[in-house]
Amino acid sequence: MLPAGVLTESYSQDKAIIRTKFRWCAFFGFLLFLAFLPTFISRAWLGAISLTAIYLIAVLGLQVVVGFCGQINLGQSAFMGVGGIIGCVAATKYHVPFEISLLIGGAAATVFGLFFALPAVRVKGFYLALTTLAAQFVFDFIFVRIPPEFFGGLYGGLHVDSITLLTGHTVTSHEATYYVMMFLAGLFVFFTLNIYRSRLGKAFMAIRDNENAAGVMGVNVTYYKFLSFVVASFFAGVSGVLMGFYMGWTNVEQFSLFLSVWMLGMIIVGGVGTVLGAIMGTVVLRGLQEAVNVLGPYLSAVFPNLASAVWFPMMNLIIGVIIVLVLVFEPRGLAHRWRIIHRFYWLWPFPY
Repeated sequence: MLPAGVLTESYSQDKAIIRTKFRWCAFFGFLLFLAFLPTFISRAWLGAISLTAIYLIAVLGLQVVVGFCGQINLGQSAFMGVGGIIGCVAATKYHVPFEISLLIGGAAATVFGLFFALPAVRVKGFYLALTTLAAQFVFDFIFVRIPPEFFGGLYGGLHVDSITLLTGHTVTSHEATYYVMMFLAGLFVFFTLNIYRSRLGKAFMAIRDNENAAGVMGVNVTYYKFLSFVVASFFAGVSGVLMGFYMGWTNVEQFSLFLSVWMLGMIIVGGVGTVLGAIMGTVVLRGLQEAVNVLGPYLSAVFPNLASAVWFPMMNLIIGVIIVLVLVFEPRGLAHRWRIIHRFYWLWPFPY
């Protein structure tokens, strides 16, 4: 949407992501803010932002399959785990550069996702949820039984070396890690925006809105459903590798069923079917998680009868309450509320 009185004069202007000078200025201002942010905040918050960027990549992939294509996916955490473990093994044991390990992790998650995409494209609703849920149990069953000398066992995990780029430089500082994670998150946001605007995205949304009508109009429903799972799995695999590098170790227990449900909650809170919804949902729920982590010790000191073992698990309760409130009062997510505010601002003084 453009401000009142502003018109596009060419097709390229009409299809541009950033379409006004004000938005270009705001975009560059936001980039400068992110660039200088490490000088103003502590390393703890810098790490929290880096972790949020990692989650955002996986949530964007989930948005493609759930929000764009309308297919339920409860196995995103398993795809993250497969990609993360394989990619980190390649980087640590075989000294593969960081960029190549991302591709290896994404490819491994894609191959794993293909086994569940094949049956998933032929079922709907509850059966689709069960099919993707099976990926989580298969992931746990396989990787728990990998010999300890290869992976470290269930509880040992695998130590992951620092990021080593193709140029030979090693990323060790929190600031450098922040820049790497934010750059990759921005890159995947750009990819997802272009998927949304492309013919591929239009086919996804046609299937989401009415699968039978999409087939009548010539959309290969099976192919595009399959492709949506491929994209989501690749995004998840890259995110899993990044999480391993960020944490410094990787383990099967990092990628639980709760993580899949949590990422699905991010989409619900932010808004299903929009890139902005994935961003807003990830930022909001991750911010609440960090707030609980920060306030937990202080609340435990104020209320000694309620130990920290009570405060920290409250994150599950908070997420559940927020999801219920969003579904009741803002079922289209926070992104929809932002669009209402945005539309009012750009159309003023002609609100009609």
